[in-house]
Amino acid sequence: MDAASPEQTGTTFRRVLLKISGEALMGDQGFGLHPPTVGRIAAEVKAVHDLGAEICMVIGGGNIFRGLQGSAQGMERTTADYMGMLATVMNALAMQSALEGIGVFTRVISAIPMDQICEPYIRRRAVRHLEKHRVCIFAAGTGNPYFTTDTAATLRASEMGCEAIFKGTRVDGVYDRDPETHPDAQRFDSISYDEVLQRRLRVMDASAIALARDNDLPIIVFSLDEPGGLRGVLAGKGAYTTVHG
Repeated sequence: MDAASPEQTGTTFRRVLLKISGEALMGDQGFGLHPPTVGRIAAEVKAVHDLGAEICMVIGGGNIFRGLQGSAQGMERTTADYMGMLATVMNALAMQSALEGIGVFTRVISAIPMDQICEPYIRRRAVRHLEKHRVCIFAAGTGNPYFTTDTAATLRASEMGCEAIFKGTRVDGVYDRDPETHPDAQRFDSISYDEVLQRRLRVMDASAIALARDNDLPIIVFSLDEPGGLRGVLAGKGAYTTVHG
């Protein structure tokens, strides 16, 4: 099966990676999974999937366990990071359940082999799943400690030949200051990788930004809380920020 063209999908992109934080799955709770929120995000993914775009996802694990915080509280860093990777697998399975509940075929692919519950990461197999119009959810980061899910998302997007990374956040783009605490913060329509690094803007961690820059992979930051936001941004509409060269 040949990959669909942007004209066939009705979007400006053929294949993309959606990166969301684990906290995005919490809803109004302070911890864990909020099934209605997971279902709402799944519906957003389905809306884009139905247009014909090929979608892969990386979901953080911060709603369950964050390795860096565990390390800061005295836990050995490598152990804490592995625990964080396992949290991302739990979130991936929750998203798979929500997507398949609304008719979207999905594969959870883990960097740490867990044959009973998900597939091991094999690049060619993952690409084939995308070509067959299955949503691939990449879990367990890169399989290595000291690397964030931001870096894992950039790595997988590069390996899959994605045209962009879409990062869903609580705000509609990248601002010069935190817009939740500074009402006069200014949003960028576009910004370069180097400026993000120089200004230390919290788009993704520095390793992820550098990897995206080296592979000329745009990062599009948009609001995950805006109904229909993902579909609109994929079609080039709505408010968002593009990080590029």
